[in-house]
Amino acid sequence: MPLSRSDTRQHNKNRKKRKFRRLLILNAAMLLLIIIISGLLLANHEGWLRNQANEQANIADESSADEQASNTNNQSNTANAQTDVTEQPGANEQPQEGPANTEDPSAPAENEGGSGSDIHADPNAGQQPAADENENVVDNDSRVLLAFVGDILLASSVESLMEKHGYEYPYEKALSYLADADLTAGNLENPITERGTPAPDKSYIFKGSPKNLPAFKDAGFDVVSLANNHTLDQGVEGLLDTMGHLDEAGIPHVGAGNDDVEAFTPVILESKGVRVAYLGLSRVVPVVEWKAEKYRAGVAETYDTTRAVEAIKKASDEADIVVVMVHWGQELNDYPLDYQKSFAREYIDAGADLVIGSHPHVLQGFEQYKGKWIAYSLGNFIFNMTRTERAADTGVLDATCDRAGDCSLRFHPMRAVASQPAPLEDDDAAALLQRIASLSFNVSIDAQGHLIPNE
Repeated sequence: MPLSRSDTRQHNKNRKKRKFRRLLILNAAMLLLIIIISGLLLANHEGWLRNQANEQANIADESSADEQASNTNNQSNTANAQTDVTEQPGANEQPQEGPANTEDPSAPAENEGGSGSDIHADPNAGQQPAADENENVVDNDSRVLLAFVGDILLASSVESLMEKHGYEYPYEKALSYLADADLTAGNLENPITERGTPAPDKSYIFKGSPKNLPAFKDAGFDVVSLANNHTLDQGVEGLLDTMGHLDEAGIPHVGAGNDDVEAFTPVILESKGVRVAYLGLSRVVPVVEWKAEKYRAGVAETYDTTRAVEAIKKASDEADIVVVMVHWGQELNDYPLDYQKSFAREYIDAGADLVIGSHPHVLQGFEQYKGKWIAYSLGNFIFNMTRTERAADTGVLDATCDRAGDCSLRFHPMRAVASQPAPLEDDDAAALLQRIASLSFNVSIDAQGHLIPNE
């Protein structure tokens, strides 16, 4: 049926509308597609930019990490090199033989108990402080406090006093000066044994019980020297027992050994990353058989300086600070003998930073040589009491040292009553410091006990 003109116009109009709607839908779809594609491209671009930024950051982080790792490795290598605390063997050269009686021929016969023998006292106890929690940290500015005392007797009347009052008795009034230091050292003047054969032809022979050692360690002692004229009072058997009991108590020892190599071997202790080597030497050896040899246990002797100098040089290569603890001089003499002064200089020339003397049983003076300190005798610290009043004067020497071995010294004056040293105060302290200053060489001591070299 033919359509009228109006119908035809309406049909064409409807067709155009449908065509327009299809075109509109197509355009909308294309626009939506363009938006989606654009969004994807933008997202990819932003992701690419982020990846580029991350890659640059990773490169920077890896470079920084490599640099830090390198620095850490370098510091670790330095720390490892500076924290080797293994005891190093001494030189293999045997010491020269001395005369059968190796006492200084110019010195009077030894008087083991001092002038007179009014004996009535007792000590014992000690401790090696727990390892510093920062001991493996390497700090070039680290300073360590090293404490030193003179002769220590854990036998005879001192042992009787400890059995009566407790093994902590001798240290009670000086405890803070011993335990608060980073490292504390002294000269142990008797064998620790329950066996042994008494040495013949000696006026004074000592022997102390192993029961004395725990309190000694707890008092703060970290190392002792055995290089003296009483270590073999109970023969080689007593010496070997002494070393064994000290090892069991955790107290390192120097100056004696199963042979000469061991006797001249330093103990190297560490605190705050600073390595301190301790050597023990004696120029007071009753008979030649007491000298350590290649096949003989004994003490490290220094009747000449050859072997001592060799050991000091080796120790100075292995540690930051070298301490030489030497038994020498003449009993009850206020001043060092000429050989003490020359030997001390040779030790320092070889690399010693501190020379700490014992044996005279009285305090002697101080001296500084090439910036290094010499304490000629720290006298008795814990010992039998005698009628010699000066033998009761004692104290604790503090040395505050840096890694280069430069030390400042302070002496804390004390006096022993019934073998128990106690700090002096006011006029008594001032008088003792003044007396020590008068015995010293170009050294002043202020009211607080600081040692000041005179320019």
